[in-house]
Amino acid sequence: MSKLKKTKILHLISQRPSSTGSGMYVQAMIREAGMCGYDNFLVAGVHSDDYNEIDFIEQDKTMLVKFHNADVSHHIPGMSDVMPYESTRFCDLSEEELYKYEMAFSKILQKAVKKFKPDIIHSHHLWIMSSLARQLFPKIPFITSCHGTDLRQFQNCPHLRKRVLKGCEQIDIVLALSKDQKKEIIRLYKFKPEKVIVVGAGYNHDLFYPEIKPKPNPVQLIYAGKLSNAKGVPWLLRALKEISSQDWQLQLVGSGTGEEKELCLKLAEEMEDKVCIHGAIPQENLAELMRCSHIFILPSFYEGLALVILEALASGCRIVVTNLPGAKEILGDYEADFINLVKIPRLRNLDQPYKEDENKFEQDLNKAIQQQIYAAKEYPQIDLTSIQSKIDSFTWTGVFEKVEKVYLQSLN
Repeated sequence: MSKLKKTKILHLISQRPSSTGSGMYVQAMIREAGMCGYDNFLVAGVHSDDYNEIDFIEQDKTMLVKFHNADVSHHIPGMSDVMPYESTRFCDLSEEELYKYEMAFSKILQKAVKKFKPDIIHSHHLWIMSSLARQLFPKIPFITSCHGTDLRQFQNCPHLRKRVLKGCEQIDIVLALSKDQKKEIIRLYKFKPEKVIVVGAGYNHDLFYPEIKPKPNPVQLIYAGKLSNAKGVPWLLRALKEISSQDWQLQLVGSGTGEEKELCLKLAEEMEDKVCIHGAIPQENLAELMRCSHIFILPSFYEGLALVILEALASGCRIVVTNLPGAKEILGDYEADFINLVKIPRLRNLDQPYKEDENKFEQDLNKAIQQQIYAAKEYPQIDLTSIQSKIDSFTWTGVFEKVEKVYLQSLN
């Protein structure tokens, strides 16, 4: 089928298509596909009172499962156990709730396919909704993007694996964020290697770009992500609390829920004006903050491919991140005085550090951050020349070029 005949792509995501990395990925695919002449349609999960947030695609090109409403009574089950909005954990859903969840999506999916008649289905997450959709539409070319959180759910919810594999085993092509993630997908889901293609993920180069940094008085630090334990935020804040001799200020960007969010906010508030709490903000505002920040910090215990590292680098920030495979995929073997990789502590249950390792992790963070603060005071601007080609390879336009090849391959 020729692309000139307006190839139709049905995009599927089971949670809000905003506020998370996978949501940004969906938006980027729709935007880039539209610019390349494809016709797009979206099925997503939303809260009953926030579905008007979808402004990146025409309303008549969307069908939504509304949670905390008549469609499904509980909150959206998040692909992470802690989401930046009110959510339910998959591990807590009863069999009846899972049945209602699947029936709600089944109804919307069948309506969408009947109305839109897609040539390709592009789903997100190797999880329950993708499995369900594949079973419903076995004859439509089917591609799924893995985001890493699905792999964690697969390991954390063994009672749901059979449900997931039933349809996911029949997916035509899986798109992976990194080489390490490809290996993990093959190990967990038993896909043949040729069915898993690494395409990476990208950042919006129209939003994230460098400008002259402000004077480092104080040095501006920034964290952007969920306020959760899995992201390492409490350890970051405790590490910063011990840096009393330096002139710094942290921009804390992001939201969360429950006790983990409350702990993060409590620790932040104890440092008074040393920490500016922003909550969740639009990408445009995040980009503006990054252009004014000297150092970006991501102490996460788990990431698929941390796009926010790319956004920070592209904005001219120094980098302090844990040495996760996702960070290494972006940075490769590149060494620079404006990048610090902090050794991740030993973990239980994928993202919980052993108690006896926590103090050492905080000390390592403290040391790396102080090193970059000293450097930022001397040299507020960094020279990206040596790493610019690496950054450029992760634009959404470059990523979509790889995805488009998979689309065209699936139609032949």
